[in-house]
Amino acid sequence: MTITTLSSREFNQDTSRAKKAASAGPVFITDRGKPAHVLLSIEEYQRITGKQQNIVDALGRPAGVEDIEIEFPRSREFARSVDLS
Repeated sequence: MTITTLSSREFNQDTSRAKKAASAGPVFITDRGKPAHVLLSIEEYQRITGKQQNIVDALGRPAGVEDIEIEFPRSREFARSVDLS
């Protein structure tokens, strides 16, 4: 695994270099010489976190739930008459 360090300026000027470097290992991005961010490939991120789900799974309903019925009571608190003339 290769660790790459880039300044914020280098990252902004050559994002494609950072993305290529992230395929070989983590890319540390520094602000004023101090590490501030880490860029990882999605595969490395999933390996580290143990998560193998995609965005659809993350935002979808829990497994086994087909239909959910929810009734929201009407609130009269903010109701007011409307003048359409």
